[in-house]
Amino acid sequence: MFYNNPVKRGFFPDPSVVRVGEDYYMVNSSFQYFPAIPISHSRDLVHWETIAHAITDSDFLDLSETLDSRGIWAPDISYFNNKFYIFATLRHNYSDASVHPMRTQLVMTADRPEGPYSRPVALPVDNIDPSHFIDDGRHYMIIAPGITVVPLNDDCTEVTGSPVQVWGGTGERCPEGPHILKHNGWYYAILAEGGTGYGHGINIGRSRSLFGEYEPCPYNPVMRQTDPEALIQRSGHGKLVETQNGEWYCLYLCGRRNGGNYTTIGRETALDPVTWTEDGWFLINEGRGPSEKQVFPNLPITAFEENNYEDLSKPLSLNWEWVRNPEKNMFRTAPNGLVFKTTPGRLGDISAKNTLVRRECELKYTAVTKLAFDPDDERQRAGLVCYYSTVSYACLYKTVNKLTVAIARNKGEETIKEIPVEGGEIYLKVEVDGLTRKWYYSFDNVNFTLVCTLENCVYLCDEGVPDDPKRHTGTLVGIFANHGDCGKSAEARFEFFDYK
Repeated sequence: MFYNNPVKRGFFPDPSVVRVGEDYYMVNSSFQYFPAIPISHSRDLVHWETIAHAITDSDFLDLSETLDSRGIWAPDISYFNNKFYIFATLRHNYSDASVHPMRTQLVMTADRPEGPYSRPVALPVDNIDPSHFIDDGRHYMIIAPGITVVPLNDDCTEVTGSPVQVWGGTGERCPEGPHILKHNGWYYAILAEGGTGYGHGINIGRSRSLFGEYEPCPYNPVMRQTDPEALIQRSGHGKLVETQNGEWYCLYLCGRRNGGNYTTIGRETALDPVTWTEDGWFLINEGRGPSEKQVFPNLPITAFEENNYEDLSKPLSLNWEWVRNPEKNMFRTAPNGLVFKTTPGRLGDISAKNTLVRRECELKYTAVTKLAFDPDDERQRAGLVCYYSTVSYACLYKTVNKLTVAIARNKGEETIKEIPVEGGEIYLKVEVDGLTRKWYYSFDNVNFTLVCTLENCVYLCDEGVPDDPKRHTGTLVGIFANHGDCGKSAEARFEFFDYK
């Protein structure tokens, strides 16, 4: 029995995992999307079902002015004394640490893995990628750069001493994503190095003492993709977990190539086995880099049914994310669908509301929605969008009597095609195949008319816009409604969303 990587498909980067009995729980970065910090559950390490988000109350986390790819970075989940802990970095908009702290660490706890989690407590440590480590009952936060140890009080709400960097890594750039693993009397320092792009990897060191001195592993890197033509690239930032059977695995981030070195889906989560060497080090996938196909773990296969057709008259599933915090009075669930009021701003504005998206999970898919929208002002628009950020998206939207395909490639919105349409109800569809995206409409959900074909959509990925400095997410697909500067709202009703 085999499985294919990635195991958590779509924009799910920076995985952290913990086992409690026979259950495994994972968290991933969510950046500017809300609710924040998806929490997934698995019984076999391969099939992961999103069961909750750690932050669901906008009063706990205001992302409304958060720039693209800021927000929640690299959360960590742990379990101690019947309590779940989640640590995460909140990346602020500031770009000069000498004026304002660029980052704050958040800590939240819950009695159950799905929460509810406590209001996040802010720890004033200005770096990235915190993880929770307990040693002889004492709590520490492990954080970049390298392996930096920060002592905490017993409930992890206060820093109680000065940070100490115990290992700086191997000398490669960007020593981040740190974890400490205590095993057989050794403290193993686990670091992501080489940057999060191509060349990303995992290096390790070890010491008999938490505070060092650490020796680097002679087998470093224990994870790195060295084949530039392989499907899976950007492999690093991982955390180990031991199964109830005494076997070891590593969950780590990766990215699938799309038409070259473009990871349009974003960074995903992969799984590979860990083996221990006779001299007490460990290797991930025996040092061969990320696997595309791997032998299934010695765990009972526990799959779940994917929810890809959504009746939007029902409560939203956990597939969905808002771009930044939603405004509760601007949408409602009705018997015949989800009703948006068009809001100020465009897709290219941070202030825009009512952009609701779900992750692209494959390089080839189709998405269809039914829209009822009969506005009276050309500035009122609603439709279907493939969304990367405020500067990178492609969409098909309806106005008064017109359908428009528009794109953004970091130079503002561009109109690509306009066609006249009549009537207030319409089906909108996008077909994605690699870097090609075809946009259609229909009046019966059977006979679709092609509006436009977009080729070479490289701007919908981390690598496709080199002059945009922060691109850490992935492309999502969904629905939106806004009115720019119209000053008055119209209602747009979306009946369903079908993702195949």
